[in-house]
Amino acid sequence: MLFSANKYLKKSTEAAPLAAFRLFFGLMMFASIVRFWANGWIEKLYIAPKFFFSYYGFEWVQPIGEYTYLIFIICGLSALAVAAGFKYRLSIIVFFLSFTYIELMDKTTYLNHYYFISILSFLMIFLPANVYFSIDAWRDKKNSFQKVPAWCVDSLKLLLAIVYFYAGLAKLNSDWLLRAMPLKIWLPSKYDLPWLGDIMQQEWLHYAFSWSGMLYDLFIPFLLLWRRTRFAAFIMVIIFHVLTRVLFPIGMFPYIMIVSALVFFSPKLHHRILKFIAEIFKINKSRFDTSEVYQFPDITGKIVRTVVVIFFTIQLLLPWRYLAYPGELFWTEEGFRFSWRVMLMEKAGYAQFKIVDAQTGNRFYVNNSDFLTPFQEKQMSFQPDFILQYAKFLEDHFSKDGHKNIEIYVENYVALNGRKSAPYIDPDVNLLNFANSFEHKEFILPFQDEIKGL
Repeated sequence: MLFSANKYLKKSTEAAPLAAFRLFFGLMMFASIVRFWANGWIEKLYIAPKFFFSYYGFEWVQPIGEYTYLIFIICGLSALAVAAGFKYRLSIIVFFLSFTYIELMDKTTYLNHYYFISILSFLMIFLPANVYFSIDAWRDKKNSFQKVPAWCVDSLKLLLAIVYFYAGLAKLNSDWLLRAMPLKIWLPSKYDLPWLGDIMQQEWLHYAFSWSGMLYDLFIPFLLLWRRTRFAAFIMVIIFHVLTRVLFPIGMFPYIMIVSALVFFSPKLHHRILKFIAEIFKINKSRFDTSEVYQFPDITGKIVRTVVVIFFTIQLLLPWRYLAYPGELFWTEEGFRFSWRVMLMEKAGYAQFKIVDAQTGNRFYVNNSDFLTPFQEKQMSFQPDFILQYAKFLEDHFSKDGHKNIEIYVENYVALNGRKSAPYIDPDVNLLNFANSFEHKEFILPFQDEIKGL
C-alpha cells in the first residue's frame, strides 16, 4: 500500500486541465462579483442592514460601511489575476481571504455554493495552477512546466465528487423521496414558465425530479470519472444545471458546476480549449509546451500534501457532525450548514419577541422590522442560532436604552416542508440564560413527526 501511494505521488500528468480550470474559475468569480455589484446586493445585504448575524467564533468579521465596496473590488481584481495566472500564489490567497470575508459577514446570506467557492479557492492555494499557460510562466521560463503531479488535478475531481455524492446522500430521506418535498411546493409556483408551466403542476413530475435529482448527485461523479460514460455524463451535467438555473434563482452556481466538470476530461480537450483561447488573444501557446515536469521541493511538498490530506479529511467528516446532536436535523438545523444539503427544505416561521422586566413584570413586544430587513427576519424566524443571537442583540440594545433586569422570550412557530405550523422555541424559556455556542440548544421544542433517512 505504501509503495502504491509513493508511486501515485510521483505520477505526473498534463498541466493543461489545471490551467484551464484556473482560467475559467477566475473569470467566473470575476463575473459573479460584477453581477453582485450590478444588482445592488452589496448595498442591500451588507450596508443597509442595522444588524448582522455573525458566525460563531467570527463575530469580528463585519461589513465596514461604504468601504465594504473595497473588499468586493479587491476580490474581483484578484479573481482576474487568478484567471491570468499573474502573481498567482498571492492572487489566490487574496481571493480566498476576501471572498471568505464576504461570506462570513452575515450568515443570513449563507449558500452552499459560497462555501464551495471558499474551500475550492483554499485548495487552489496549494496547487501549481500557474505553471502552464499563465503570465507567471510567460514572464519566467524557469516557472513554466507542461506537467504537474497527477494528484493536483485529481484533488479537484475529488472535491467535486464529494460535493455531488454528499448532496445525493442528503436526498436519501423520506421527505424528498416519499413526499417529493419541497419540490411539490416549489415547482407548481413556476406556472408562468413558457412551455413548462403546465407540466410543473403534475405530481408525477415532482416525484420524478426528486428521484432523478438524488440519482444524479449520487452517480454523476462516477460517470464523469469513467471514460466511456464521460461525454454522456457531461451532457447530463449541462441539462441538470441549466434546468436548475431556469427553475431556481441560484446565481452563477450552475455555470460554475458545468465548467468545473470539464476537469474530468482528458488533457487533449483542455489543450484544444487553451489553443482556442491563445488564438483569440494572439498568444504563442507553444511557448508553454516545454515537456518539463513540475515537482514540489521536498519540504514544501510534504507540507502541501499534509495540508491537502487534512483538508479532505475535514471535508469528509464535517457533514456528519449532525450525528452529535439529538433531534431531527431539518427541524433543529444543528449541523446543517457546510454539509452539502442543497435545497432540501422549505421552512417558514413566525417569531414574536417579548422583553420582560424580571422585577416589575412589565413587558413589551419587539417590532422586528425596526432592526432587521425582511430577508433577515425571514431567515431568523426558523433558525435557532439566529434566534438566540438576535435575543442577545436585543438585550444589548434595550440595556443601552435604560431597561434593566431584562428577560427575553419568544413566541415562535415554524412550518417544515408542507407540514402545519408548530411551536418551535419553548415560550417559557428566557433566551438570555443560554450562551452562543456549538452545544445543543435545549430550548428547541421536539419535532412532532419523523423524517426517515440520512
